[in-house]
Amino acid sequence: MRSVGYETGRATSVDPSGVSSRDDFADFLQAVLQDYESGGKAEWENATVERLLDGLTAFSWARVDGQGDQETPTWRLFAEMIVAATGYE
Repeated sequence: MRSVGYETGRATSVDPSGVSSRDDFADFLQAVLQDYESGGKAEWENATVERLLDGLTAFSWARVDGQGDQETPTWRLFAEMIVAATGYE
């Protein structure tokens, strides 16, 4: 009998590092949607709305800067949170 191991899915491969404005964020979200439609639906760790929101919630609670303080919100931070939510367990 073959043992079936648990393998987690991936997060989106869209890079959030260039997001600095609302327009950049909109472009980023469009690219995330394209990633989802071209394979993320089957490959992302959190490919349902429920799991995505659960990952976003968990990551939001856990994310602090090196000083132990909450970060100042930026468009890039929002994009990083979306990336994390697609794969955060």
